[in-house]
Amino acid sequence: MTISSSNFADKKTLIILTGPTGVGKTEYAIELAKRLKTEIISCDSRQFYKEMSIGTAAPSQKQLSQVKHHFIQHKSIVDYYNISMFEKDVFELLNTLFAKHSKVIMTGGSGLYIDIICNGIAQLPDADLELRTKLKNEYSNNGLAYIQNLLQKLDFEYFETVDLSNPNRILRALEVCMQTGTKYSEIRKFEALKRPFAIEKICLTREKSIIDQRINARTDNMIKDGLIDEAKSLYSFKGLQALNTVGYKELFSYFDENCSLNEAIEKIKTNTRRYAKRQLTWFRKDEKYVWVDIENLSSEEFLHKLINRIK
Repeated sequence: MTISSSNFADKKTLIILTGPTGVGKTEYAIELAKRLKTEIISCDSRQFYKEMSIGTAAPSQKQLSQVKHHFIQHKSIVDYYNISMFEKDVFELLNTLFAKHSKVIMTGGSGLYIDIICNGIAQLPDADLELRTKLKNEYSNNGLAYIQNLLQKLDFEYFETVDLSNPNRILRALEVCMQTGTKYSEIRKFEALKRPFAIEKICLTREKSIIDQRINARTDNMIKDGLIDEAKSLYSFKGLQALNTVGYKELFSYFDENCSLNEAIEKIKTNTRRYAKRQLTWFRKDEKYVWVDIENLSSEEFLHKLINRIK
């Protein structure tokens, strides 16, 4: 999406505060926003949906009351919403926010959603409907593992970073690879669009063992907080893409009697840890990120470090 630089005053900065799931982004983003007296834009695509609260670790009402948040539970799972619509909505919002604030924070772990705001997305070829139908039929007949293996053969680099539980993204990548004879990951490497504001990219991290522990503990807390009942209330919608996500699909499998409850909970933990690993792989490919290990860093030290950097 293009946008006129005249819409923003000089020295406006979008601060990207990201990191793997479970690292503690929400708490640090709120503290930073309070210190800067600004607002937060969420780029966690799982937290867009109001029916999905516990399983997406959405900010609590107490947290939301401390700082104005945008793009948190603003859609229903039955609404159609895509990344291009997100880009348009965010830029419309930034026009308003930058009129009030010199700094705005974007936080969340959806790397593709961060990238479209910072860089835009390369122009991809129009869909080949015949090829798309063929690939969808192959997926229907042979299952998810089949198209995963096909993507691994055609574009290993994208295979390493894509959400392998998302068939739509896999199918689109396969479609582009087969249409163009070029890897999807290569087509996506393009000269970034220049944005009319500065961008600071911060990636929070901790030791892998600590992140794993936090993920396991958070999953247990989600179960205590009512995740099973939340998933039950959404079971009739399980075919929607919004619900093809960690924390729900494993419980749907339990409801279908394909595994025990304990097995489903362990799968949630395992799949969340794998998702965190894919997120880190994605972020490491972008050399513009400043990495901050927050394990032994007090919130005050963290704030001092970041505020000095973005002055």
